[in-house]
Amino acid sequence: MFIYRKATLTDLEKIWNKDIKENENDERYIKWKKQYIEYNNTDKCATFVVLHNDEPIGQITVLFSPDCSAVKNRPELCNGTDTANMNAFRIEKKYENQGHISKLVKMAEDYARHKGIKYLTIGSEAKESRNLAIYLHFGYTEFITSFVEDGDLVLFYKKNI
Repeated sequence: MFIYRKATLTDLEKIWNKDIKENENDERYIKWKKQYIEYNNTDKCATFVVLHNDEPIGQITVLFSPDCSAVKNRPELCNGTDTANMNAFRIEKKYENQGHISKLVKMAEDYARHKGIKYLTIGSEAKESRNLAIYLHFGYTEFITSFVEDGDLVLFYKKNI
């Protein structure tokens, strides 16, 4: 049985502890854990999870505040009024292609719409053509900008929700 919901503090701890363990040589995950838990606690963002046997197996985060590090100084991605950014799409490999991300996207879009958001943005590394195809399928078809982040070209798209 799968459960879809807005993440609890316990869910966030499990998600980030797993990410830190899987990326033990990357200190950024420790910093990101602290940031994203704080962001969720202060309504700067909302993380949505899919659980299987009480364990998070997938997630999506919507950033509502332009103060969040992933969108800071990029008002075209998140402006604190009518535009927010979705990121941190993750699903465990064995649960891919089962519709879980689609359900999380719908949940995140509905939540953002309820908060008065009119536009959601999303980024995809240019080399990740599969992810880009998925985002285009979800309706994120309006190209807005691109940046080089950590050496990778990231393309950003927008959708009117």
